[in-house]
Amino acid sequence: MLTVSLHGIRVVAPIGMYAIEKTEPNTFETDVDVWVRTEDDKEWPFIDYAIINQIVTAAFTPDKETLEELVQQIHADVKATFTDAEKVKVCIRKLQPRLDTPAAYSQVCWEG
Repeated sequence: MLTVSLHGIRVVAPIGMYAIEKTEPNTFETDVDVWVRTEDDKEWPFIDYAIINQIVTAAFTPDKETLEELVQQIHADVKATFTDAEKVKVCIRKLQPRLDTPAAYSQVCWEG
């Protein structure tokens, strides 16, 4: 099994459930892992991580409010683009979320 990963894709976007997050954007980091089956006697599939980067950055539109929406869209778009993928994992972190106490990040992941 071949795994191609692109981690720490950083995007600043006005995404969130609170009004302040629309005017003071949040910083997000996204990790994407793509697993494809390989065979010794066949050419291995090519997973272009530049395309993964484009998929991730294109998903961060102001109409999104939750990390769950973003994870679902990115996961679906990666699976649709790389049809050889047996499994895709997407994790999105909102860095330093606005909470009453300090937190490094909140995170949502989907693997399948």
